[in-house]
Amino acid sequence: MTARKENSTYTLNEKFIIDCDLTYAANKIGGRWKIVILDKLGTRKLRFSELKKEFPYISERMLTLQLRALEQDELVKRTVYAEVPPRVEYELTPIALEFLPIFCQLSAWGRKNKMLKNNRA
Repeated sequence: MTARKENSTYTLNEKFIIDCDLTYAANKIGGRWKIVILDKLGTRKLRFSELKKEFPYISERMLTLQLRALEQDELVKRTVYAEVPPRVEYELTPIALEFLPIFCQLSAWGRKNKMLKNNRA
């Protein structure tokens, strides 16, 4: 594999994403499922099976991948209990809890703009 050029578009875009605070934050919660997973975990700890019930249209594999990514970004804490059968709970970290008011604002904005769009149609 060849090394990427320092002035390639990809390298420059990557640097911009890393340096820009807003893009960095959006990148952490980006994707189809991350925001809604974080929102559901905002009220209480949930087991994997409970999360799966909340999102019946997401595959187990995708849910697992999203939870792992959120855990890697230190937005979700995963606790494994030494029981039979094994019990695993997911909860938000303190830093992820800071997103909750932002999600409420985004939700309100989405509701308002959906209504405006529906009224125009």
